[in-house]
Amino acid sequence: MNNAAAPSPDDGTVLFRAVIHPHRSLSPTGFRRLIMCVGMLSLVTGLGFYLSGAWPVIGFMGVDVALLYWAFKASYRSGTSFETVELTDQALKVERVDPSNRRQVWTLPPAWLRVHLDDPLKPGSQITLTSHGRHLVVGSDLSPDERRDFADALRNALERWRGVR
Repeated sequence: MNNAAAPSPDDGTVLFRAVIHPHRSLSPTGFRRLIMCVGMLSLVTGLGFYLSGAWPVIGFMGVDVALLYWAFKASYRSGTSFETVELTDQALKVERVDPSNRRQVWTLPPAWLRVHLDDPLKPGSQITLTSHGRHLVVGSDLSPDERRDFADALRNALERWRGVR
C-alpha cells in the first residue's frame, strides 16, 4: 500500500522515488493465531494452577497475554509510518510520516548532494544525505542489503540528473 501523495505537476519530472515502510515479519493472521495459541496455553496452565489451589496465578497469566497483545498492537501501529525519498529535476525531497500521521519534509538541492553509506556495511549502518552543510539520515527501516541497493539507486539517479544539466 502506497500512502504517499502523488507528485503534483509543479514538482517537475520525477527521476527517482522510493517509499520505505518498516518491515513486519508477522502477518495479521499470524498475529491472531499466535495470540489464540498463547491465550489457550495460558488458560490451560492457569486452570491447572487454579485447580491446585494457586488461584491468583490465573490472573497473572491473563495479564501476560494482554501485555503481549498490547506490545504487538503497538508494533503494528508503528509499522504504519513511512518515508518517501523523491528526486525531481528541481530538488530532492524527503518526507517522513509517523504513526500519528505527522509529516516532516526536507528539501535538499541535488547539485551538491552526496549520498554516504557507512562502510563496512552492518545492521547499524546509515545512509546520510549531505548538501550545503545539512545532513539527513534516511532509510533507517531498510536492511543492510536494501540500504546498499537504495544508496546505489539514488547515486545513479543523481548522476543522471547531473548529466542532464
